[in-house]
Amino acid sequence: MATSNIFVIVVLLVWMTWINTCSAIKPPPKFPAIIIFGDSTVDTGNNNYISTLFKANEPPYGKNYPGHIPTGRFSDGKLVPDFVASSLGIKEAVPPFLKPNLSDNELRTGVSFASAGSGYDDLTTVLSNVIPVSKQVELFKSYMEKLKGVVGEEKTKNIIGEALVIISAGTNDLILNFFDIPTRRLEFDSSGYHCFLLQRLQNFVKELYDLGCRKMVVAGLPPIGCLPIQMTARFEIPTNRKCLEDQNSDAQSYNKKLVKLLPEIQATLPCSKIVYADVYEPLADMINHPQQYGFVETKKGCCGTGLLEVSFLCNPLTPICRKPSQFLFWDSVHPTQEVYRYLAKLFVKEVVSQF
Repeated sequence: MATSNIFVIVVLLVWMTWINTCSAIKPPPKFPAIIIFGDSTVDTGNNNYISTLFKANEPPYGKNYPGHIPTGRFSDGKLVPDFVASSLGIKEAVPPFLKPNLSDNELRTGVSFASAGSGYDDLTTVLSNVIPVSKQVELFKSYMEKLKGVVGEEKTKNIIGEALVIISAGTNDLILNFFDIPTRRLEFDSSGYHCFLLQRLQNFVKELYDLGCRKMVVAGLPPIGCLPIQMTARFEIPTNRKCLEDQNSDAQSYNKKLVKLLPEIQATLPCSKIVYADVYEPLADMINHPQQYGFVETKKGCCGTGLLEVSFLCNPLTPICRKPSQFLFWDSVHPTQEVYRYLAKLFVKEVVSQF
């Protein structure tokens, strides 16, 4: 009887050890690779390798990035794609496609084609000479050829079909063509320009689908009227700055159209899954309730005066705030790493879970 009890206890201990071991093993990522298109919110350094003034390749950019080095990311540290890739177990950071000598593993697990200053409207990039979203698909085709050379055609098809594709653009289109520089206002009213941009987006998604992408996320617009540079452009005084409600309302209107459009696009593309990523509401909540997130300053950036500095105006000679983690914005346009970290957590919880 005693021997029998000992046997049962041993079996239970072995079983419990096995259960604990299995539970400690992380599940495999849902996606073999992460592929990024868009603007500075997701550009991990492509602009470093093209002829443009829109760069973030000098300090203080990268102050809180591993190694404290500027990488071309428009922030003090990592961006949403980096945090998402890490959270999903794909890689710790997403390299830019234009980075020389990408390793085979970097190619296999995905890259960013995004370009700071970019947009869906080709007119957005005429003066800045950055890569419009429409041309990023050409880089993607080059990437696919390189990937075929590493893993073969069939494996490339599988990677692209299962990859998480993130598209984030549109803010520059409204700022550079409609709000601050009224070029497109000569042709469109607000609603008409939204439809123009969304048609460009729809064409782009179809191109990616035809190249094999099946799992896509499209980000909406942020509260554009709360960007420090937009408040500065409207001569909001530094001591009592308020978000521009007309621009925020316009961004919300665009987002509503986008939310309605994405299921319609998905219905025309068999076996596709296209998900909306809301960035407006999370950012608006941070701005309206900063103390809940540990933020002290939400109306200006950490770099310089925080009212105007961005890109080359935020440089090694520019003073910065003492605690970037307490600032919502790093420069006059782009959030700090802490904001991106939170957005990424929300992204994984609310967006990735839909796949």
